[in-house]
Amino acid sequence: MNPAGKVAIVTGGGGGIGGALAARLAEAGARVVVADLDAAAAGTVAAHIEADHPGSVLAVGADVADRGAIAGLIDTAEAAFGPVDMYFANAGVTGGVGLDAGEDAWDRALDVNLRAHVRAAQLLVPDWVERGSGYFVSTASAAGLLTQIGSATYSVSKHAAVGFAEWLSVTYGDKGIRVSCLCPMGVDTPLLREGFAAGDPVGEAATTAVTAAGRVLAPDDVAQCVLAAIDAEQFLILPHPEVLEMYRHKGADYDRWLRGMRRYQATLLGDSDAQGPVA
Repeated sequence: MNPAGKVAIVTGGGGGIGGALAARLAEAGARVVVADLDAAAAGTVAAHIEADHPGSVLAVGADVADRGAIAGLIDTAEAAFGPVDMYFANAGVTGGVGLDAGEDAWDRALDVNLRAHVRAAQLLVPDWVERGSGYFVSTASAAGLLTQIGSATYSVSKHAAVGFAEWLSVTYGDKGIRVSCLCPMGVDTPLLREGFAAGDPVGEAATTAVTAAGRVLAPDDVAQCVLAAIDAEQFLILPHPEVLEMYRHKGADYDRWLRGMRRYQATLLGDSDAQGPVA
């Protein structure tokens, strides 16, 4: 799909990948609603875009864990620009670490990282099917294909996001609906810089697992990958190509991969007897 002339909503658009995506979409000729829990951050991103592409952007403060907020975003986009063509479910949270993560941490991770995608699709897809066209882009994570050391909430919710994107593609791909799923490793965003749990050994190991696994990319590098994938209507978007090889190793010998991940985790936690990860 060519974004030129399309109406797009980008959640988590107040910075990081979302802010870069909004800018790239506007540059490609789309009209963009930038949504973020931090309304001021969304406004700052929108102001920068507006300076270069007048009339192409609108900022909205919204908590996409709430179905009503998503519905409001869609209504706002339609009133300002017309029917929504593209939805970027990009907002995300890390959640908690270990089995000590409480109900609130699980609820927040599942609401933002998964249910926000489901709720947006429920609101948009029926109309897209009627129109015969629409594009849903889910920001998951390499953790959704592999795992996230330390954080069950993040790993599980991101696996679920990948699963939902797959299901959308299988169910609606022959009805004009295109779906892509973004699964990067480390990206230089506030989410990464804030980490999983500063001062907690397991939380710090979780952050190190991300930053040590490969290059930490700039958000704009990731946004460029996303737009290229949309142009090609490609499902799996891997800004870190090495994730595919890791995923293949996991599938080829699951038990060996699990043993390797346990050893890698022990290394991160300072176990001097641990060996490195198995490829």
